[in-house]
Amino acid sequence: MTAKAAGGPIYKRVLVKVSGEALMGTEAFGLHWPTIENIARDLVEAHRAGAQIAVVVGGGNILRGASVAGKGLDRATADNMGMLATVMNALALEKAIEAAGAPARTLSAIPMPTICEPYARQPAARHLARGRIVLLAGGTGNPYFTTDTGAVLRAAELSCDAVMKATNVDGVYTADPKIDPKATRYDRLTHDEALARDLKVMDAAAFALAREARLPIIVFSIREPGAIAAALRGEGHATTVAP
Repeated sequence: MTAKAAGGPIYKRVLVKVSGEALMGTEAFGLHWPTIENIARDLVEAHRAGAQIAVVVGGGNILRGASVAGKGLDRATADNMGMLATVMNALALEKAIEAAGAPARTLSAIPMPTICEPYARQPAARHLARGRIVLLAGGTGNPYFTTDTGAVLRAAELSCDAVMKATNVDGVYTADPKIDPKATRYDRLTHDEALARDLKVMDAAAFALAREARLPIIVFSIREPGAIAAALRGEGHATTVAP
C-alpha cells in the first residue's frame, strides 16, 4: 500500500527494526539518552508524515542471549534474559517518543501487565490504526528466535507493507565495507538473490519468513538524522530486498 500524497511515505504501515546496539550511541554498554532521543524524533517525523509505525528493538546493548549461553547458562535461560532486555529498551524508547510528541504503546510477548500491555495481534493493530507508535518487545516470546525473526513475524501478523531494518551501514554490500574497501552497495535485490549470494540481510529464519510473506526489507543506516523518514520516502542510501 503506497501513500498518494506527494512527498509522503511510500509505505503506509511499516515495522522498523532497531538493534539494541543502536541505542548505545557512544557508550560501551546500556543506553545513551541523546541517541535514543534522536531515534525517537526520527520515528515521530516518519509518523507525522502519515506512516503507521511498529517498532521492534533488540537487546544487545544490555544482554545478547546467544553470546552468554554456555557460560553457566543454558540457551533457553539466556534467551529469556535477552528478551527481558528488549522490554527495557522498548520502555525507554516509548518514553522518548512520547516526549517527542507522539503517542506510543509498548506491548510485550512476555506478559508483564503491571509494566506494559501483553502482545496480541488485534490490540496492536488497533493501536496502529488509532495513530500510536507501537513498540513490540519480548521478541517472539520464545527462546532460540532472534529479534530479526520476531520483527518479520510481527510485520506479517500486522499486515505491514515493509520491514525497515535500521543498521550501522547504509544498505547491503557485496562484502563487509569495513573490511573490504572495494565492497559496493546494492540498490535492489530479490529475496532469492540475497539468499543465493549469502548476504547477511537478516538471520536465516527471519529472511525465509520474509520471503514466504513477500515482505520487502529496506536496509538503511540509522546514523543519519531523519534516516527513517527518508527511507520511507524512498530517499537516501538504502538497499531494498523485495520479491
